[in-house]
Amino acid sequence: MTNDYIIEVNHVSKQFEDGKYALDDVSLQVKKGEFVTILGPSGCGKTTLLRCIAGFQVASSGYILLKGEDVTSTPPYKRPVNTVFQKYALFPHLNVFDNVAFGLKMKKMEPETIVRKVKAALKMANLTGYEDREVDTLSGGQQQRVAIARAIVNEPEVLLLDEPLSALDLKMRHDMQIELKELHDQLGITFIYVTHDQEEALTLSDRVVVMSEGKIQQIGTPTDIYNEPQNCFVADFIGESNILSARMIKDKKVEFCGKVFDCIDEGFGENEPVDIVIRPEDIYVWDKAQEKRGQIVGQEDDDAEDRVPKGKFTRWYGEVQSCIFKGVHYEIRALTPDGYEFLIQDYHEYLPGTEIGMLVKPEDIQVMKKEHDIYNYFDGEIVKNGKVRFLGADWDVDEKQLESYNVGDEVRVGVKFRDVELQDYEEEGTLSGEVHFILYKGNHYHLTILTDDGDTLFVNTNDVWDDGDRVGVTIAPDHIYLMSREQQRQIEDEDRDE
Repeated sequence: MTNDYIIEVNHVSKQFEDGKYALDDVSLQVKKGEFVTILGPSGCGKTTLLRCIAGFQVASSGYILLKGEDVTSTPPYKRPVNTVFQKYALFPHLNVFDNVAFGLKMKKMEPETIVRKVKAALKMANLTGYEDREVDTLSGGQQQRVAIARAIVNEPEVLLLDEPLSALDLKMRHDMQIELKELHDQLGITFIYVTHDQEEALTLSDRVVVMSEGKIQQIGTPTDIYNEPQNCFVADFIGESNILSARMIKDKKVEFCGKVFDCIDEGFGENEPVDIVIRPEDIYVWDKAQEKRGQIVGQEDDDAEDRVPKGKFTRWYGEVQSCIFKGVHYEIRALTPDGYEFLIQDYHEYLPGTEIGMLVKPEDIQVMKKEHDIYNYFDGEIVKNGKVRFLGADWDVDEKQLESYNVGDEVRVGVKFRDVELQDYEEEGTLSGEVHFILYKGNHYHLTILTDDGDTLFVNTNDVWDDGDRVGVTIAPDHIYLMSREQQRQIEDEDRDE
């Protein structure tokens, strides 16, 4: 063990009886005294990971070290950790003092020691004077403080917090965030905090662990997570983003929206499909009428001069579709002539219908490796009656493609994302599934469909769907391509060269 690490999670997986994985090969190291937040949507595995660290669930594989000791199968009461639960788990028949003192009494400490420790914990939790109050007379925020005091009175080396503020109203959540941060600074112990609230994670944490589908997507400081997301999920989940398909022309040159932009990224190769993310606040915007008058970008116009950087930046143009005042800034949606929509945050109002110019600095274009290309690929088998079997279903396929195959032959099946059709009623499809993840990419939606057999299918569409929608899936026979693995590799190479 590295001396700095108080917790080490090593290749931990958790599989339930239905065969599904809540955690899939998760590894994480936490330094002593860190405030680490595990962030992700519902069902991503964050609470399961916390419960495995606490000992309330046992990993199916992998191991967990606390202070260098393997505690993978150690019961919770023998671990140097305490947990604050989402629903507080206070004892309704005990007053505040006795709730906080419960763990100390179980350890059979001297009464004088118990009184001293409880008073100190209540003081840290801003509950001095509440000792005799019944817990059911307290507000939600006060009950949360009691739960925290009960946890810290035992002087744990690690405090685990499972969405502890989710039941509070917005103002109380913000107040409690400040108190938790101050409490962490006072105690100097390790905090591991679970939440689905991005703002909470960015506000509280030394490091953020972003999870999805039982896997860690990225670990980094709040600044790194926000400014340098490693994939589309992180970029989309953390804050507002403009995410677009792009092509890396060469180092420091990327193409999107039909234009080539300077960037600072290197090492992606040449002519390589990528995704890019631009934060709404990083897009500089101006009224195109100013530009026509020679009053923009390096010209003598005080207002524009203050807002738009000088230099030979690639510009693009669009028309404002909506402009909504958000208190601190205006949220603008602009549509380019070729159909790309951009979200912009600016301190100036631009009315719908206004033609605007836009630019972004090279350092504000974040290039990411493309996780998915333009094809779904599956293992398939030629079956009778001119069909091919893949994804657990039999599909009609163009007869000409079958001339090179016999029944029983194994093949690779390719289907372009845009050629998958989704039906409102699942019984109308050859197979059915559920919309599992939605990513807007400027001029289309990129959907992840999880089939009823647990397979994954990617779809590009202009139709609007909601996460969790049940759908039927159809694919036209002439949109199903049969190939060998070598032909698949050739197609992938050709896609990169287009």
